[in-house]
Amino acid sequence: MVELPLEEGQSWCLLWNHSVAGFTVRDCFVWQSPHLRLQSSHQPDFAAGLGHFQGRGQMRVADEGGYLIDCIDEKLPDNRLILRVGARTVDHRIKIGDQIISLSERAAGERVGIQVVVQATAN
Repeated sequence: MVELPLEEGQSWCLLWNHSVAGFTVRDCFVWQSPHLRLQSSHQPDFAAGLGHFQGRGQMRVADEGGYLIDCIDEKLPDNRLILRVGARTVDHRIKIGDQIISLSERAAGERVGIQVVVQATAN
């Protein structure tokens, strides 16, 4: 569906509007070869399905409001995030640098895999 370059140590975020409360949630990942890791989650509130779990990152009040759970450092199996893409009201989207790609515009209701694929380099 979409291919984007990702450098060692580069991060990207999955943004989405919570279907009950309507606020934007931000889950951020980082590529640290050979693993894609969940780095942080910004949640403006602890509505249905959101929150902090003891032993999984550190929670603090975020500067921009809400809560930030950082230092999660959770490896994603097979370097892949499996996601059921929400409707346009949920608006799942990837933000990498200044670029934002709406997954909901392309695949609402579909199961997708967001995966890091390491390209062989030529010598």
